[in-house]
Amino acid sequence: MNPIEIRTVNTTRYVTPLREGGSLPAIAEADDGFLYVLKFRGAGQGVKALIADLIGGELARAAGLKIPEIVFANLDEAFGRTEPDWEIQELLRKSEGMNLGLHYLSGAITFDPAVNKPDAMLASNIVWLDCLLTNVDRTARNTNMLIWKRELWLIDHGASLYFHHSWDNWKEQALRPFVQVKDHVLLPWATELKEAGEQFKAIFTPERIRAILAIVPDEWLLAEHFDTTAAEIREVYEQFLITRINSSEIFVKEAQNAREALV
Repeated sequence: MNPIEIRTVNTTRYVTPLREGGSLPAIAEADDGFLYVLKFRGAGQGVKALIADLIGGELARAAGLKIPEIVFANLDEAFGRTEPDWEIQELLRKSEGMNLGLHYLSGAITFDPAVNKPDAMLASNIVWLDCLLTNVDRTARNTNMLIWKRELWLIDHGASLYFHHSWDNWKEQALRPFVQVKDHVLLPWATELKEAGEQFKAIFTPERIRAILAIVPDEWLLAEHFDTTAAEIREVYEQFLITRINSSEIFVKEAQNAREALV
């Protein structure tokens, strides 16, 4: 398959922090004239949150779900020197270099399960994908979904793939059910999980997974690893995802049981 292209922009103006995010993301302007929600490598979760956001976002896009354009956002060392907030200035200083940006959806509103009722197939697709990614951050308290132009858009997969915070037992974690699915905001509508899995298994081929992993910058992969190579780290991500896909009946059964208990 063709390589995936991710644009690189240079951040030119810090607009405003998004205080609701624990890692202090911000709206910023880039040299292409567009606004982006920036996720900073210097935030508490470090580059692993950026890696998870990039992989999760591009897997969602490959699955046909709505995702804002993801870009690499360079942060110059001079950027933010005039920022009066010391906490933000420190964050910007620690984030010099390549960060992650999502195209800002102006006018979008937060998904509200009391108002917005997704159809069963869409809900099932999102729940299945989040089970694959072990995404713990799609709850009623923090949906990480937006309604923009009457369509449902996914944002922020930084809390996914939490196996990479402890590499030693990744094989075991790849085979675990996703028990946190019981808190998934879309679980009540996810009645088509089996069908979702059938279509996603055809989409998430090893070739497609490798193409997505290929766009993750080596410097991010090596940021916290000093005794291995970027290729070896990519291989772990690849095998983790392939293993979970091939054994997806484990997390589908967990999700179905959680939904039955819920409804």
